[in-house]
Amino acid sequence: MKKNIKGKCYDNGTSGAIYGLGFIGAAIYYISLATSFWMGVLGFLKALVWPAFLVYELLNFLGM
Repeated sequence: MKKNIKGKCYDNGTSGAIYGLGFIGAAIYYISLATSFWMGVLGFLKALVWPAFLVYELLNFLGM
């Protein structure tokens, strides 16, 4: 029996792929700017939360 669910949004994996590519790009960017090992570790951690930085800068730019 097939269940019909209306109003539900199921992710097909696209957002995960976009996040993954963004993570790789952010990791390369932040680690390439690192001047020491620990700054590289910090860059890796920043790459994990890059969407938060993006939203913060966007809201800052919009003046909110």
